[in-house]
Amino acid sequence: MSFLKAEWRKLGMVNYKVTSELLKPYVPEGTELDFYQDNCYVSLIGFMFKNTRLLGMKIPFHINFEEVNLRFYVRRKEEGVWKRGVVFIKEIVPKPTITFIANTIYNENYETLPMEHSWKIEDDKITVDYQWKTKSKWNKISVLAENEMIDMEPNSEIEFIAEHYWGYAKNGLKTTEYEVTHPSWKYYPVIEYKIDVNFEETYGTKFNILHETIPCSVFLLEGSEISVESKIEMT
Repeated sequence: MSFLKAEWRKLGMVNYKVTSELLKPYVPEGTELDFYQDNCYVSLIGFMFKNTRLLGMKIPFHINFEEVNLRFYVRRKEEGVWKRGVVFIKEIVPKPTITFIANTIYNENYETLPMEHSWKIEDDKITVDYQWKTKSKWNKISVLAENEMIDMEPNSEIEFIAEHYWGYAKNGLKTTEYEVTHPSWKYYPVIEYKIDVNFEETYGTKFNILHETIPCSVFLLEGSEISVESKIEMT
């Protein structure tokens, strides 16, 4: 049985090119940074968890909720085959139980903060907003897109960002690995976006550099049903 099943919907992905030196301290043992056309990326992502089930059960008041995370991309070779994965700098949710479970079982770096979202779906366009409150302000990701779903092209930047099916996290001197399964996603062409985030307050001083960095791309993906499988401790 999968550890968690849910839907991830309306994923707004804001992508930044950064130096590999920024991310090297966060790379789990046994993995290495993954690059697209020699570029190293971090992504700020907002989306909705919907119809969430933990070990097949729905937990009251923990079925539908927002998440915003900051992640980067790694890979690990196993039996001659590269596994493409992600590492999370931080994942923000409004539910303390989710934070406790993820941090305790999966060694992730979740934080519980007040959150809000809004979706405005019209015939020809979609507006998706995700917000979270830190000490001094409400932070916001807002994306306006055409209401037309398109397939991702192979070997494109959006495929590199979206198509990672493994998660990795540091666990002392070991690394936790888990598989995330879902079909290939479709995307909505983005018209415009607005990012209003105190990166230093949310993610620490090192990531304040993103405040002055222009995103290299912004995507809005529809998402799908997903499953998160049980973790494996790598040696």
